[in-house]
Amino acid sequence: MGCRLTKAEKEEEPKDFDKLEEKTSVPQVDSRLPIDAREAFKLKQSWKGIKRRIEETGVEMFIRLFKTNSSLKYIFTHFSKLETEDDMRGNEALEHHATFVMTTLDEAISNIDNYNYVTDHLHRTGATHQRFIDFSSENFGKIKEPFLEAVKITLGDRYTDYMANVYTKTIDFILSALSHGYLDKNQCYELQSTKSPVTSALQTSHPGEKTESDQANGIPSDQSVPKIEISAQSE
Repeated sequence: MGCRLTKAEKEEEPKDFDKLEEKTSVPQVDSRLPIDAREAFKLKQSWKGIKRRIEETGVEMFIRLFKTNSSLKYIFTHFSKLETEDDMRGNEALEHHATFVMTTLDEAISNIDNYNYVTDHLHRTGATHQRFIDFSSENFGKIKEPFLEAVKITLGDRYTDYMANVYTKTIDFILSALSHGYLDKNQCYELQSTKSPVTSALQTSHPGEKTESDQANGIPSDQSVPKIEISAQSE
């Protein structure tokens, strides 16, 4: 007689492979991170879906932010008078700023398993907001729920309870680090160009031209949205 697996045995086989993968295929991460190695791996895989629609996700995040914190909208001269969702979705300045903020989050999440780089990047980015007289550290925390809601919309069914927990822990970590950098008065907000360990290819630029690494570290482009009565660059 041939040796055939029963239906029950076939159903158990993937579970064994899952356990083997969990134990052997994912490297360890810094214990100071709020997520473990497997969660970091799953996060980076999930985030690829966000990166493919990063502009759309960023705009959705800001629309939801302004719904719950309408006073924040008036910090920005270029879209302070936008009232409806349609106005916001069609506004180029809002899309540009939302994409810039999402790029900062992308830099952190894409390198989440490099604790030292990510915390330094976030501390420096947070410190850039010291120049804005209308800004306070509490404003960082207000982006949490809009971010999670926008990610949920973009990912759809892929936003499982497991991933919701991972994203929540991750955004809490990111926003805490941004706030820490903002509150640290010894942190110089004039950032040096710190290149991502993932995108560290040499870059050349003309005098006065912003590089990609500058924007990844919180130095806005010349077209970014200025604050009210401030001629500085955007967040």
